Amino acid sequence: MTRPSDIPAIDTLIGFRSAADVDRNPANVRPSQRGDKHPADYMYRDIPATAADPDDHDAVIADTLMAMDANNVEVGLLTVGHPAAGLAAGRFPERFALATQVDPNDVVGAVRQIRRDHADLGVRAVGAFAAGTSPPIRLDDPQWYPVYATCVELGLPIFATAGVPGPRVPMDSQHVEAIDNVMYDFPELVFVMRHGAEPWEDLAVKLMLKWPGLHYSTSAFAPKHYPPAIVDYANTRGVEKVLYGGYHPYALELDRIFAEMDAVPFRDHAWEPFLRGNAARILGL
Repeated sequence: MTRPSDIPAIDTLIGFRSAADVDRNPANVRPSQRGDKHPADYMYRDIPATAADPDDHDAVIADTLMAMDANNVEVGLLTVGHPAAGLAAGRFPERFALATQVDPNDVVGAVRQIRRDHADLGVRAVGAFAAGTSPPIRLDDPQWYPVYATCVELGLPIFATAGVPGPRVPMDSQHVEAIDNVMYDFPELVFVMRHGAEPWEDLAVKLMLKWPGLHYSTSAFAPKHYPPAIVDYANTRGVEKVLYGGYHPYALELDRIFAEMDAVPFRDHAWEPFLRGNAARILGL
């Protein structure tokens, strides 16, 4: 079935058209291996341009809202850290929710950051980029465990990149098999795999069947490249496990995402949970 046009989407990864938001080369990417426009620009065509004045917070917020309105995206999940994120969420609380990104190389600092941002900013999620930390820390390393425990205590989901990373950094820290250990030790944790989980998407499906709290977001993938195993799972036993995530404007425009979305072979019953319901439940919206 073609995507219903009357379902307002919740985008679990969105940002602003400014250099501070788009050009996030991980600290461990060697200078000679960095992309010119994006840390993984070899993976994308037509990288979106930054704003004429990327420091004009009012303008970049308005630009993202315009793209959301044009594509029936009601709420976008922003990452705390960009100077416009808190401003956008404060001005438009009905349109933006916040997530805080942590690095467990500073374990105590990461836990304090989660608690502080939860109390002061009302963040609804925690973000993790294991391969982007310096040094990288595997997802099932004990250094992550205080972060997971804090998420469980505060009722926050964690959105973690899984699979081969786009930036040219080692992949071992994001191997999907590591998530099996995490879910065993934290059965109450809501864990959302970001950025594909490739080439282990079949393993990702198997683990989602096994662990109730494990989910998958389509972030950073153009819809025509959604893994077939994930689409098949969303259409069947995984209808409550797969949720929409974009990548606007890091490497994909919302216009392109939703133009391609119509060709994704989701069944009738899968569209609402995918576009909205699963994210609303996980984020408490």
